[in-house]
Amino acid sequence: MKFEDLFLEIGGFGRFQILVLFILCLPRINLPMHFLLHNFLAATPSHHCAIPPQEAFENLTTEEVLLISIPRDPDGTFRSCEMFSQPQFQLLLNSSLQPENSSIIQHCQHGWVYDHSQFTSTIATQWDLVCEQRGLNQATATFFFIGVTIGAVIFGYLSDRFGRKAMLQLSLVCSVVFGMLSAASVSYSMLAITRTLTGVALSGVSLIVLPLGMEWVDIEHRTFSGILTSIFWSIGNMLLAMVAYLVREWHWLLVAVTGPCLLSIVCLCWVPESARWLIANGQVKQAHRNLLRCARMNGRKDFTVSTEALRKMAIDKKPGGSYSYISLFRTPVLRKISLCSGVVWFGVAFSYYGMSMNLTGFGLNMYLSQFVFGIIEIPAKMIMYVLVNRIGRRQSQAWSLILTGLCIGAICGTRLLMWAIAVMGKGFSESAFTNVFLYTSELYPTILRQNGMGYTSFVARLGGSLAPLVFLLDEVWRSLPEVTYCGVAVCCGSVAFLLPETLNVCLPEGIEDIEKTHAPEGMPPLLK
Repeated sequence: MKFEDLFLEIGGFGRFQILVLFILCLPRINLPMHFLLHNFLAATPSHHCAIPPQEAFENLTTEEVLLISIPRDPDGTFRSCEMFSQPQFQLLLNSSLQPENSSIIQHCQHGWVYDHSQFTSTIATQWDLVCEQRGLNQATATFFFIGVTIGAVIFGYLSDRFGRKAMLQLSLVCSVVFGMLSAASVSYSMLAITRTLTGVALSGVSLIVLPLGMEWVDIEHRTFSGILTSIFWSIGNMLLAMVAYLVREWHWLLVAVTGPCLLSIVCLCWVPESARWLIANGQVKQAHRNLLRCARMNGRKDFTVSTEALRKMAIDKKPGGSYSYISLFRTPVLRKISLCSGVVWFGVAFSYYGMSMNLTGFGLNMYLSQFVFGIIEIPAKMIMYVLVNRIGRRQSQAWSLILTGLCIGAICGTRLLMWAIAVMGKGFSESAFTNVFLYTSELYPTILRQNGMGYTSFVARLGGSLAPLVFLLDEVWRSLPEVTYCGVAVCCGSVAFLLPETLNVCLPEGIEDIEKTHAPEGMPPLLK
C-alpha cells in the first residue's frame, strides 16, 4: 500500500485539508511584507546637501539659497550629492549660466536635507544612506536575503530531521523576536544584523508551508493547493502597499508587518504534523492518530488502518543513518534534478526581485506600483493553474521564466509603454515563482523533500541577494541592470527543459522511486 491509497479512505481533499491549507496561508501573507519591505524601509526621498546658514542669506528665499549653493543638472533639478564650495551669487542674475569650473563643486559637507512629504523617516534618512553610502542602503536587502539563504540550509535540514510543524513554529517565533528587534534598532549595524536574523527565521516559513500543505492533499488537488497557497503571497503583496501607505515611519512599519506572525503562531497549534513525514521516519503511532483525526473531520468514520500496515509503508533507512544534502547528488537522476532545479530557482528569484525592487523605475507612484504588482499576480496564478494541468510543469516553468526575461529586455529596448510591459513581466515572473515551488515539491522524494527545497531555496536566495546590488550597475551603463536580468532569466528558463515532467505523477516516497521513474531509457537505476 502506498500513502496515496490512504487518501481514498480518509478523503484527499475534505474539510480537514481545507482548514489546514487556510491556516498555513496565514503565515504566507506575512512573507512578502518582509521580503519586499526594502522598497519602503529603505526608500530614498528627494534630497540635497544641507546649506549652513550665513549672514549673506538673510534676505534670500529658500529657493534662492539653493540656487547659489547647489549645482543643477541640465534638466534643471538640483543635484543630490554636490554643492558649491562658495555661494555663486551671480546665478541670482542669470540662473541658466551654470559655472563650468568643476573645481568649485564638492561633495556634501554638512549632511543632507530630505523631502518628508512622502516618508516621515526611512533608514536612508535615519543614517544618511545616500550618495557615497548608497551601497549600504541597497545592501540592507542583500543582508536580509543572505539570512534567508542561510535559513534555507538550516530549516531545510531540520524540517526533514525533526518534522515540518515543529520547525515552522520555531521559525515563526524567531521571526517575531528578530522582527521586533529590527524595529528597535539604534544603529545601522544593529539593523543589518537583526534583518539578517529575521531573514534566517522567515526562510523556514517560506520553505515549509507549501510542502506541509501538499503532503496532506491527494494527487488531484496538489496543483490547486500549491496555487491557493501562492495566492496568499499576492494578498500579502497588496497588503504591504496599504500598510506602507498608512505607516510612513520605518520603526512602526517593521512592527506592523511583524505583528501578524503572532496570529499564525496561535493558529498553527491546530495543524498536525505531516503523516507522510511521520511514516517515512518510523513514527507510525503519531501518524495513525493524525490520519484518524483527518478521517473523522472528513466524515470517514468507518476508516480503520492498523499501525502494522503503516509500519510496512515506512521507508527503510540507509545503513548509515539519516539523509543529508549530499544525498541530493549521489544518484544520477537526482543529481541532474538538483543541478538543473538550482539553476532555475536562481533565475526565478533573481528576475522576480529585480522587478519587485524597482518600483520607482516604471513612472508611477510606488504605493500604486506595489499594489498593481500584487494584484496582477492573481490572474497570473490563475492562468498558471490551467497551464500546469494542460501543458505540464516543465513547459510552464521554462516559458514563464523566458518570457519574464524578454519583457525585461523590452523595457530596456523601449521606454514607450514601459509600465505596461513591466506589469506583463511581473505577471510572468510571478507565474514562474508560483510553479517552481509546486514543481520542486513534486520532484523530490518525501525523505529528501525538505532537503531539496532547502537546497533550491538556498540557490534562489543567492539570486535574491544579488538582485538589489545589480541596480548599482546603472552607474556603468543605464540599461545594464535590465540587460543582466534579461540574460539570466532567459538562460535559466532554458535549463528548465532538462527537468522531468511531474504532471499526474504520484509523489515519490524514496530515492528509488525517483531513479526508477525518471531514469533514461536503456539505463538501469543506480542507487548508491
